[in-house]
Parts: sequence; structure tokens; C-alpha cells
Amino acid sequence: RQRLIELGYGVPERLHLVPVNFEMNQSWRDALVAAGFDAGRPAVVASAGVSMYLTREAISATLAEVASLAPGSTLLMTFLLPFDQMAPDVQPGFAIAQRGAQASGTPFVSFFEPDEMVALALEAGFKDARHVSARELNARYFGSRGDGFRVVMGEELLLAST
Repeated sequence: RQRLIELGYGVPERLHLVPVNFEMNQSWRDALVAAGFDAGRPAVVASAGVSMYLTREAISATLAEVASLAPGSTLLMTFLLPFDQMAPDVQPGFAIAQRGAQASGTPFVSFFEPDEMVALALEAGFKDARHVSARELNARYFGSRGDGFRVVMGEELLLAST
């Protein structure tokens, strides 16, 4: 909140910043409801660049909470592949990122094979879950871009619905 204000963006009244510690068995859903979120209406939950910092238990608990949202809700969540399953050309970059995360006190702790992540989502109660690869995302959304922008290979997407 303070940084947004310092940068001159401010905090619009409609924006609710709700801090949650996923590793402390704290219900982020309850925190959102307390801040005005209507859990009875379908929602889209986007979680990008988070799962790699959470334990498997925290990820499973988070998936279960999202799966308990109203029917028609959708989750988009990124996750990291195990290092040895990443394409050889992206491994050096991920090794650097992993060392940097470790050095800053926020190590990468969770890596998942796509089938494993889909199974976790289904076990958590999602009606449908599927893996969307970085390769598929790049081909579909960024293939014709001339600036070279691409989704980072090795970070994959889970798409799940209630």
C-alpha cells in the first residue's frame, strides 16, 4: 500500500489489499470474505509466480480453498517443472533465478510434473483441471510477436474450474 502511494498510484477504494500467509494454515478465503469478497459468486483466481515458494501442503490447502468457491469459478496457477524436465536451453537461467531466490531468503521449494499438478487439483475438488504448457501458450499468444516476448519456459500453467 505504502509503495503504491509513494509511486503516485494511490490505492483506489475498490481495491482491497488482503495480506495472507499461506504457510501458516491461515484461510485466505476467510480473509477475503472478511474484506468483502462474495464467495457465493463465481470468481477467477489468478496465482502467477507464487506456487514455487510454497510447500506442497500449502499448495494443496490453497487448491482446496479455491475448489470450494462457487460453481463456475476458475483457477489459473503457474507452477515450476522439476529442473531436469526443463528444456536444456532454459536450465541455466532457472539455475541463476533459483540461486537468487535462495540468496534473498525466498527459495524455490516446490516443483511439479504436469500430471502431478493436475492430480492435486482434482483431488482438491475441482471438477475439471488441465495443464497448459508454456510452449502452447507461446505458440497461441506470442508466436507472431516481433519483439521476442515469450512465456518463460519451465513455468507451466494449471487451468482448473469448479
